[in-house]
Amino acid sequence: MKKINPENFELECTTVWSFARRGNWATHNSKYRGNWAPEVVRNLILRYSKEGDYLLDPMVGGGTTAIECKLLNRNLLAFDINPNAIELTKKALEFECSYNPKIEIGLNDSRNLSSIKDSSIDFILIHPPYTDIIKYSDKKIKDDLSNIHDLDKFCDEIEKVASELFRVLKKDKYCAILIGDTRRNKMYQPLAYKVMERFLKVGFVLKEDIIKHQHNCKATGFWVNKSKEYNFLLIMHEHLFVFKKV
Repeated sequence: MKKINPENFELECTTVWSFARRGNWATHNSKYRGNWAPEVVRNLILRYSKEGDYLLDPMVGGGTTAIECKLLNRNLLAFDINPNAIELTKKALEFECSYNPKIEIGLNDSRNLSSIKDSSIDFILIHPPYTDIIKYSDKKIKDDLSNIHDLDKFCDEIEKVASELFRVLKKDKYCAILIGDTRRNKMYQPLAYKVMERFLKVGFVLKEDIIKHQHNCKATGFWVNKSKEYNFLLIMHEHLFVFKKV
């Protein structure tokens, strides 16, 4: 394993975040396509929770949130609908550090969090798929959100997730979601704002809208040429929304 904690880490203080190099501490890696940078997760955990809190990541993916919760002494419920993600997260936690928080990992659909009591979670982090831009289960898992192509249908399902997140979160606590945009028929589709509207609809209020710069996107060279040939701009940012339950 590399170093256990990041060197020269500083908390972000503006609404634009850019991490040219992904974190390389503990067991973090970029093998799970589309996983979020550990710098994002660490910033969120340090700003919106404290040691001993109970956090929730209902789409844990490759385990980034779980690693940071172990390092920062936060208890965590880590769920995913994909068994492969569950196994990757368990493996990612196979390291020793000075803390031993309670981290529960389980297979679950984020649209149904019935195992969690109302108003029991201190902070929620979620990084959902951006519709079917990356297919994580190749339609082998029927309810996988990454198999939905239609934007409105995707947002309908995300609204179900948002409703459950609102229910389980404590009052005056925060929920953060990283989500990007896409194009359809060469036209820009503001998926992030469509998702934001669904979170507002279920009762959340918007605390922050952070713009995150995307680096090292797959096939960037290919798409640079396509951008020039067909006259469109590459999407190189995501929205990191922080919502509050009031």
